[in-house]
Amino acid sequence: MTIPAGLRRSALRARRDTGFLAAGVPPHLALVPVWAWAATTTAETGNRLLTVSVSAALILLGTPVLTAVQRARYRALIGVGVPRLTPAAPERRTWASAARWLTVTRPWRKIGYHLLLGPLLALLELLVLALAAAGLAGVIVYAWAWALPTGIRQDRFGYLTQLPVYTAAGLLLLCALPRTARAVARAETRLALGLLGPSRAQRLQERVDQLAVSRTDLIEAVDAERRRIERDLHDGTQQRLVSLAVNLGLAVATRPDLPSDAREVIARAHLEAKEAIAELDDLVRGLHPAVLEDRGLDAALSGLAARTPLPVRLRVGLEERVAPSVESVAYFVISEALTNATKHANAMRAEVTVRRVGEVLRVRVTDDGLGGADAAAGTGLTGLAKRVGSLDGAFHVSSPVGGPTTITAELPCAR
Repeated sequence: MTIPAGLRRSALRARRDTGFLAAGVPPHLALVPVWAWAATTTAETGNRLLTVSVSAALILLGTPVLTAVQRARYRALIGVGVPRLTPAAPERRTWASAARWLTVTRPWRKIGYHLLLGPLLALLELLVLALAAAGLAGVIVYAWAWALPTGIRQDRFGYLTQLPVYTAAGLLLLCALPRTARAVARAETRLALGLLGPSRAQRLQERVDQLAVSRTDLIEAVDAERRRIERDLHDGTQQRLVSLAVNLGLAVATRPDLPSDAREVIARAHLEAKEAIAELDDLVRGLHPAVLEDRGLDAALSGLAARTPLPVRLRVGLEERVAPSVESVAYFVISEALTNATKHANAMRAEVTVRRVGEVLRVRVTDDGLGGADAAAGTGLTGLAKRVGSLDGAFHVSSPVGGPTTITAELPCAR
């Protein structure tokens, strides 16, 4: 006989949930003897201080053990992991650090779960087990009733009337068992996640921390990929173009017997090759200048200021290098600001200041141009604001009409 798939799944689920509830009865009742002993001892001897002290010590020592047992029960029987809250250890043990630890861990939630809520959950679990036992006994009532002598069976059970009623009641109880056990298991799971694990605010904070770490890793991966592309272009494609330009130049210089049309074509190709090299050099420098990786932000900004058409006063106050991603963002903020000052603001001079204040790298670019720049207008400043924001930095533009324009970026640089 083939058992329907739905019925088989329901039976397996009921067996799993019932076994889970049965395994929860002993740990849920583990602290009942403690407070029962405390109540009886206090009533008999009247020595409340000693009784309360001993019972409190037993409860405090037993709570971590019972919490570990409950976590193992949830993980092994229904596959639910109750997160473990592990706050960072304080550098110095003081009363303030102890108060913060209590605020974060909130051990009274676990104590309340095992001491007060545990007996109630055990009672609920025992009711579900009683339901399962009664249903099973009703279903097999014919089997164990037939083992009795005929006279006793007919006298006690009313063979033709009561046994079918018992069987029908047992079937109804077994039909109700899967939903009942599932509902109780879900309720226990929610209570355990809320009381034995971190709170919702703590889970959100942990998630935020994980997202911050993953975002930092993504930014570093993108920056490393940008540096790889820069190296490939500089060491591969750019060198091939240089070789091509040299060969074309040699062809023009060493073959005077070439027809004038051919010499003109080769000369034009030579010029285009040199222009392509210059454009590729700008592209490579825009991706990630090699000097920024090799010698740091100070040297890269010195080269950028030297290439800028207008006079640039550069002041960099860095005692040590910051993270590569921070250097990259700071460089491109300054590069874009100087490009805008040259092409759009008609500025005559600019000033760049870079310094580290605590754990923040402050970048400030000022020009005496026409002003009127707006970071919210969808220009290149919007891209800079997003790039600074990817590092949790602050970006501000002050550009009244008529100037001057000041661009400020603050980048967290704590390693």
